[in-house]
Amino acid sequence: MRIQSIDIFRALTMVLMIFVNDFWTLEGIPQWLKHMPGKEDGLGFSDIIFPGFLFIVGLSIPFAIDNRLKKENSKQVFYHILSRSFALIIMGVFLVNLENIYPTAMSLPKQLWQVLVIIAFLLIWNNYSKTSLSQSMVYRFIGFGVALLLALAILYRGGNAEDVRYMQRYWWGILGLIGWAYFYSATIYLLAKGKLTYVIIGALFFLLYNLLDVFGMLDFMDTISAGAWLGNGSNQALVMGGVVTSCLYKIYYQQGHRKVIITFLILGIIMLLYGFLVRPYGGISKIRATPAWVGICTGISLITYAFLYWLADIRNQTSWAKIIGPAGRSTLTCYLVPYIYYAIWSIWAVTLPEFIRTGVLGLIKSMLFALLIVAITGLLNKWKISLKI
Repeated sequence: MRIQSIDIFRALTMVLMIFVNDFWTLEGIPQWLKHMPGKEDGLGFSDIIFPGFLFIVGLSIPFAIDNRLKKENSKQVFYHILSRSFALIIMGVFLVNLENIYPTAMSLPKQLWQVLVIIAFLLIWNNYSKTSLSQSMVYRFIGFGVALLLALAILYRGGNAEDVRYMQRYWWGILGLIGWAYFYSATIYLLAKGKLTYVIIGALFFLLYNLLDVFGMLDFMDTISAGAWLGNGSNQALVMGGVVTSCLYKIYYQQGHRKVIITFLILGIIMLLYGFLVRPYGGISKIRATPAWVGICTGISLITYAFLYWLADIRNQTSWAKIIGPAGRSTLTCYLVPYIYYAIWSIWAVTLPEFIRTGVLGLIKSMLFALLIVAITGLLNKWKISLKI
């Protein structure tokens, strides 16, 4: 079952993620477009992008697992969940260490280390099924990628002059957070065998976990949470929101599109109400991953998805989305391409004139940059380079 709106939603979210991630190059853009500071009670446009992506991860889980279960047994599917989660977590840790690199202590330039890390990711996790390479050649590429990644980990130095560090887990990184949230949510769906009641219980568990964390009632879980990585349950709650949405779709789509859209809208309103209801407990904050942020962003994602479902799957208006299609089909590749772009750009030491990086012109520049990254991703797809995670 292929739902066009899921791919389009994923593509839009990735384009917007690249767009807002480029804001560091700009000057004089409105505060409401940026992330809200951690101590403030509020929601910036940038604060809704990551939770939207987590919601889409959840939307895809039931369809992906159901398709695998047609060809594989539950143990094989769980192994796939483990391997996919592991890959995302490893990537997340490497990219976080990149942010904390200490160039002076490195034996190779930071930009080269950065590019080689992405190349290693591509070698290890490329979708070789789309290539004409022999199995032995595929193993060689993967083996070289693993060796390269290990070498880069050994060569890494981070911290500062007073505290030079080897590679470590500062935090899990965006990809690592996605990996952990995917692991728990996909495992719950697999164990629940797709039954809505159990999936809803899983979603409510993480919503409650996130809420109790605000009151400090889960402090005793800190050691366990750090080891298993549960965090404060916010990311898992967002992914499970998407899982519940897809489960509801599978139940109601045979009753007509109207039923599906009404269900999505009602659930979206409920989550918005939940978000504002718990706002007094921690406020709205992406940085602190508060319950209000989880509820409001889940509601926004549901209502947005209801609109895209109406537009793409009912009205069949999808031609406008072709330009961003590669971001929906090769999402992780699209996410990683800017790391290579920024590294090469910094080596060239080219700086755009300030007026191009300021205000409205700056925002146009960042959106064009996001579309350029999508176009590069599409080109890589034609060359059979696309991460299969």
